[in-house]
Amino acid sequence: EAPPWWSPTPSPMRITNWLLALLGVAALSATFTTDVSSGLAAAQDAPGAQMTEEQEAALEKNGESFEFQAEVNRLMDIIINSLYKNKEIFLRELISNASDALDKIRFLAVSDESALGDTKELEIKIKFDKDARTLTIIDTGVGMTKADLVANLGTVAKSGTTNFVEALSGDGGGDLSLIGQFGVGFYSVYLVADKVRVASKNNDDDQYIWESTADSNFVIAKDPRGNSLGRGTEITLFLKEDAGEFLDQDRLDELVMRYSEFITFPISLYKSKTETVEVEDEDEDEDED
Repeated sequence: EAPPWWSPTPSPMRITNWLLALLGVAALSATFTTDVSSGLAAAQDAPGAQMTEEQEAALEKNGESFEFQAEVNRLMDIIINSLYKNKEIFLRELISNASDALDKIRFLAVSDESALGDTKELEIKIKFDKDARTLTIIDTGVGMTKADLVANLGTVAKSGTTNFVEALSGDGGGDLSLIGQFGVGFYSVYLVADKVRVASKNNDDDQYIWESTADSNFVIAKDPRGNSLGRGTEITLFLKEDAGEFLDQDRLDELVMRYSEFITFPISLYKSKTETVEVEDEDEDEDED
């Protein structure tokens, strides 16, 4: 069974107008139809946290290694070596997956109010770090247990994996943009990333990390940061050298607007801005005295 956040291309839904103003900064908005719009906002607080050197060392030391299922390996090899130009489809897939995870926890909360716990907000947050060359997508959805991470991200064969590999390997050459329709959209991250780290917290388990450099295996370990998410999933992409466009704020703005068209949850994009402040010359002040 595919994980609850696993995404085929999202079916059309009513587009909700999310216009936020945080820290006094009005949200950007773009019109998708004549009377409905979707917005991006600067966000205030980042869930999760960057790992310290000690935590990175603990992750490496305590990780349990697993081999990818053969068909997953074939799929990843095709993606990594692909010359496909529209690499931004990975963001469409991750946003859609996050939306699916949020739909799942919202459904569970209908019959069990405690399912939301202390994490009441159902949202997606996206942030980037130019220095570290990372792009991170965070949702407060249902999250995954350790067993879910092991099964859903590599060891359990799915019919969609085989079907998509066959479609890509056929004489006519498959269209990589259709990856979400086969339920394996997550792996499109390797169009732009050398390494991918997935941290996830489900109500039924501790917070765990899945990590892989797409070298035939992946590692699972308990997150040394503890429960930093509350609930949900945090996917961090360590970008390739030729994927610098996804560290550009304006480019991300454009892509998130495009791929949030059918998403009914708020999406926040962390932004930075530079302000020029005039500072009085101390030497001039001393001369006046």
